[in-house]
Amino acid sequence: MPDLLAARSQMALSLGWHIVLACFGVGFPLIVLLAEWRFLRTGDAVYSALARAWTKALGVLFAVGAVSGTILSFELGILWPRFMGRFGEVIGLPFAMEGIAFFVEAIFVGLYLYGWDRLPPRVHLLTGVPIVVAGVASAWFVVTANAWMNQPTGFKLDAAGKVVDPDPWAAMLNPATPVQTTHMILAAFMVAGFGVAAVYATGWLRGRRDRYHRLGFVVPFTVAAVVTPVQIGVGDWAARFLAERQPVKLAALEGLHETERGAPLTIGGIYLDGKVHYGLEVPKGLSLLAHHDPNALIHGLDEVPPDERPPVAVVRNAFQVMVAIGFGLLGLAAWFGLSWWRRREPPASRWFFRAAVVAGFAAPVALEAGWIVTEVGRQPWIVWRVMRVSEAVTTAPNIRIGLYLLFVVYALLTWGTIFVLRSLGGSGVSPENTASAPQELSQS
Repeated sequence: MPDLLAARSQMALSLGWHIVLACFGVGFPLIVLLAEWRFLRTGDAVYSALARAWTKALGVLFAVGAVSGTILSFELGILWPRFMGRFGEVIGLPFAMEGIAFFVEAIFVGLYLYGWDRLPPRVHLLTGVPIVVAGVASAWFVVTANAWMNQPTGFKLDAAGKVVDPDPWAAMLNPATPVQTTHMILAAFMVAGFGVAAVYATGWLRGRRDRYHRLGFVVPFTVAAVVTPVQIGVGDWAARFLAERQPVKLAALEGLHETERGAPLTIGGIYLDGKVHYGLEVPKGLSLLAHHDPNALIHGLDEVPPDERPPVAVVRNAFQVMVAIGFGLLGLAAWFGLSWWRRREPPASRWFFRAAVVAGFAAPVALEAGWIVTEVGRQPWIVWRVMRVSEAVTTAPNIRIGLYLLFVVYALLTWGTIFVLRSLGGSGVSPENTASAPQELSQS
């Protein structure tokens, strides 16, 4: 079904590109506010310079994210009209609420961006608070819709399969909402924190050891480091949720074909030809992690027909990438925390800063891998056990042309974003003059 493949590819490209920008829209405002708050508390002009420079980057990323988000909203109706036509009245509420949150965020981004030197300092700081709240709220509302696709509630189907008795509030507050929204919002702070810190870690490796680059690294990296262990705990919560609510997805995550008690946990390895190669098997580990019982029953893929199983290789390998990066970031955060506890300084090792640069790229990779697990792990259902993806796709011809055009659009957006950010950095002055934006943005 080439049109189905094209529609899925187009949606995957749009979501995969937008989600990174969305993370900066959620996590970056808090980092900016922390820098300005520290300036007001300490009077240190370096914090003010950082906040001003980051505000300009925030404005650019917010604008580009608005463009890619708009593309996604159109694609829901263009590519999946039968899905939206059938369930729009059930899941329309969170999209409407997200629109309100977006406009609130946009208004206050404008006030914050142009309020520098025009508003009293404390008032200016307060105008940034709604940006943080609205950004988090926007992410929360959107993810509730995706959570509903994994745990559909808030409606009934009549004998003809038509939706009756829709309850949008029950749909938005479905069983998957708490874990999915928490997992996504924490991931956003990690992506933004590690991403911004990587810019200044690069500067440190190039010999820029001034206070400006030190604080430019410490503020965002601290945010990411604090969130990381919490995210690991939420990941465990998510796995236990799958064991109870979506056992087929859990079986795909682990490559478990047969239902068994005391199921082993296989760490690492690559899933090929129906089995895991080169993995480390922990006896009864999966049962223990999923149910806190080493002899608990774990459902395998054999409980559902082959045409209702997700592609195991894609799901499991993506899950292993996500987990490996997550624990790598946890180790990096622990290294930073131990050094800060001992000396009130980041580690002096060049290897630490090399790892921090890698973390700036690894965090978005883990994010993308996590969404692959969420979306591909639900296949072949667009609404779990209610509607298949093949039943939801448009019947309009030439969907592949839209996919090709989208590649061009996102290539131009990527180039334009990088060009503008580099131009902002190039228009600044040296970090020693802390009254205006510095040049290190050119490294972003």
